[in-house]
Amino acid sequence: MPAAQPRETLNDTARWLAVLARDRDADGLFVYAVRSTGIYCRPSCSSRRPRRDRVAFFAAPDAAREAGFRACKRCRPDVAVAADPWVDKIRRACVYLANVDGHPSLATLAARLGGSPYHLQRNFKRLVGVSPREYAEACRLRSVKRRLRQGDNVTGAMFDAGYGSSSRFYERAAPKLGMTPSVYRRGGAGTRIHYTIVDSPNAALGRLLVAATARGVCAVAMGSSDAELARRLEREYPAASMTKDEGALSRWTNVILKHLAGKQPRIDLPLDVQATAFQWQVWQSLAAIPYGETRTYAEVAATLGRPRAVRAVARAIATNPVALAIPCHRVVPAAGGTGGYRWGADRKSSLLRQERQTKRT
Repeated sequence: MPAAQPRETLNDTARWLAVLARDRDADGLFVYAVRSTGIYCRPSCSSRRPRRDRVAFFAAPDAAREAGFRACKRCRPDVAVAADPWVDKIRRACVYLANVDGHPSLATLAARLGGSPYHLQRNFKRLVGVSPREYAEACRLRSVKRRLRQGDNVTGAMFDAGYGSSSRFYERAAPKLGMTPSVYRRGGAGTRIHYTIVDSPNAALGRLLVAATARGVCAVAMGSSDAELARRLEREYPAASMTKDEGALSRWTNVILKHLAGKQPRIDLPLDVQATAFQWQVWQSLAAIPYGETRTYAEVAATLGRPRAVRAVARAIATNPVALAIPCHRVVPAAGGTGGYRWGADRKSSLLRQERQTKRT
């Protein structure tokens, strides 16, 4: 099934958001330990939330015990997480939707798999990240893409799918035809990635990495050193062919540098990143936040028509792989402050401060 990101590779910001949300979906993927108590817990533990500076994350309970921590008696993190009965049903639903013609109704799908249409819709979204209809549409788009690569005449298929014209087809299809989940899970196997690392106009941001495939930008990151940034890119795409090539990326890099210098408020770059339909919806809503302004997580969720999806919105923001191109730094907590940021809270504060100052001048 498609996934926003292999959850095993969640960064510490995403893990902390899971702890704050007591996210049961994160149970079994990591544990967190509290230095002041010497206890480690599941992400969903109902105990009092600790301070962030007292928390350490471990991939498994064994690692936490080796570090000297004891298992929480309330959430019992050493006990295996019970199997989710919906996983197999949703897996079969995905196979069916990928091969059936048209868009089967929820009632038809539920009758085939067992369970009510309501619970099917709810659990499909929980496990896959999109609705059954959105998943079926993405499968159809991938099918058309394969035919495009083979040189087939797909004009009729485009009109049958309701796109009306090739321009509308590409406008709607481009985001969903990004890097496929299978390629991402294989670490970018078969993909050639060119990257460059340059100084940022804002010294507080440090060094800036821009990486791209033949289809578009796949990573934009900030860090303290070139070695750190290169290692991060290699961890994200361990099986891809990497080439440091400053010339090939100069046009896209210059767009980002002008943006950081306050000369280009909006960044518009072709992207090649793996994402679910829900992640794209979140990221597109971030791109709509005006330069120099911010929105809360709840406000972003409301713009999507899903006001209760604040935690899902936070997870989508935390997994954004292209800093600045998707301006996740413009989302802040409702309680105040700047909140977490994949590339460091200090960099987030600096970006927001610079944007506010530039907008005033």
